[in-house]
Amino acid sequence: MSSSPRIVLVTGGSRGLGRNAALALAADGADIVITYRSQADAARQVVAQIEALGRRATALPLDVADSGSFPAFADQLRDTLQGWGATQLQGLLNNAGEGLYASIAETTHEQFDHAVAVHLKGPYFLTQALLPLIADGGRILNVSSGLARFSLPGSSAYAMMKGGIEVFTRYLAKELGARGISANTLAPGAIATDFGGGRVRDDEHVNGMVASITALGRAGQPDDIGPVAAALLSPSTAWINAQRVEASGGMFV
Repeated sequence: MSSSPRIVLVTGGSRGLGRNAALALAADGADIVITYRSQADAARQVVAQIEALGRRATALPLDVADSGSFPAFADQLRDTLQGWGATQLQGLLNNAGEGLYASIAETTHEQFDHAVAVHLKGPYFLTQALLPLIADGGRILNVSSGLARFSLPGSSAYAMMKGGIEVFTRYLAKELGARGISANTLAPGAIATDFGGGRVRDDEHVNGMVASITALGRAGQPDDIGPVAAALLSPSTAWINAQRVEASGGMFV
């Protein structure tokens, strides 16, 4: 790849793991484009933090559930890159998402369809729309979940989508290999953020349960995940390809 500064797009970068990954990538020398759905103020704060690290950053609105908006988003991203004197991304982190906690008996058609739109259709067609903007030799990282390996009641629909993302990642690696683009999956365990209403962070029972089934004896923190994402998007790890990397502290081992 070019010796010019790397540019990485992080979807859902205004909070949680996306924010942490964006900051870790910036600390590793990348310029960052983050997306946000509704939290514009939080996104601006992340941009300011990245700029304080000496990197370029901007935030663009994007609803990953609205796949019809992706061509226009790609045009907006292209304009942003041109404003930086660039034409392509060197990395894409498909991170944006939201929790869904409901038993199989209670999950509605509307909940399921929305989960498909956000976690499966969204990353698939957003990546498709951005393929012309991803440089040869670039990196793609899709976020899955430990729940695609182990099963906890109430997470069936969400986990199914993440299982699909892991299959998608392997096909990306196969189909984009001729361009030197590697694709991997990062599967976090239970992390104490505001994801899913902050269940792991704020519910002492849930937090304690997670700690009891984790080899390292605690729930994860955002700082446990961001540096892993940055490493998997680094040019130095390009030979890691078509892999699922779980960062869970050893849940259910």
